[in-house]
Amino acid sequence: MPMQKIIFLIQCNDRKGLLAATSHYFYSRGFNILHCQQHSDTRAKRYYMRVELDLGDLKTTRKDLREDFAAFAAPLELTWECHFTDYRSRVAILVSKTSHCLYDLISRHHEGDLVCDIPLIISNHPDLEFISDRFRIPYYYLPIEQDNKSAQEQKIRELLKRHDIDLVVLARYMQILTPEFTREWTGRIINIHHAFLPAFQGANPYLRAYERGVKMIGATAHYASEDLDQGPIIEQDVVRVNHELTPDGLKQVGKDVERQVLSRAVQAHLEHRVIIFENRTIVFSAER
Repeated sequence: MPMQKIIFLIQCNDRKGLLAATSHYFYSRGFNILHCQQHSDTRAKRYYMRVELDLGDLKTTRKDLREDFAAFAAPLELTWECHFTDYRSRVAILVSKTSHCLYDLISRHHEGDLVCDIPLIISNHPDLEFISDRFRIPYYYLPIEQDNKSAQEQKIRELLKRHDIDLVVLARYMQILTPEFTREWTGRIINIHHAFLPAFQGANPYLRAYERGVKMIGATAHYASEDLDQGPIIEQDVVRVNHELTPDGLKQVGKDVERQVLSRAVQAHLEHRVIIFENRTIVFSAER
């Protein structure tokens, strides 16, 4: 069994002594610091830290640890999160008709590369139910008809609450979520956009990339926000293309990039390696 850990994500305005103060806090409570990553943004004058502790060193309740750290953090004006790796995040996947990102996520989960629980798949089309049947994951078909979008979205909310969902993944879910929904789930919805943002926002990016004659196409995974395709970016990648590819050809090439980018973003979130500040992310590297 892998060692279970406590992970703290910390950010604040940058100043001297933050690393020393935080390290001393954990030392004074008897914790062994297994891994520490930090970043100082000199332009924004912002400091970020990710600390891994040995969960076996915890001598109090988890509630007491959070309350004690809150008392330490308050005078330093730290913004922070505390996570425990023996808890498996619960992930809902939303899809429409395109299957490649869904297949990739479920396969990685099945192989143990994405450590989480996936208790349900939600779709506005019935087309991909056969995939959920294959992996024995409940599939909820919630169609969108004229003037029922708000009712459909309310059903999604109810399912997410019923299944205690921590993270929503839009695996090519081709519907725009309402601002109310994205505000409610700020920092907990990951979307894959089949283009290298900020270029080609919105629909049909491969057609517009073809018309523009691009030499590279890409994909972007980001947290969903009120503004379409403008939320904090978690992961991106590109692949070179040439003039011989049609829009359909670009789409086929792009599928590989999409699935890789989305899975890397979801993994970074599940491993608590992402800190959001304003409309940017700090994504710490995975342990080697």
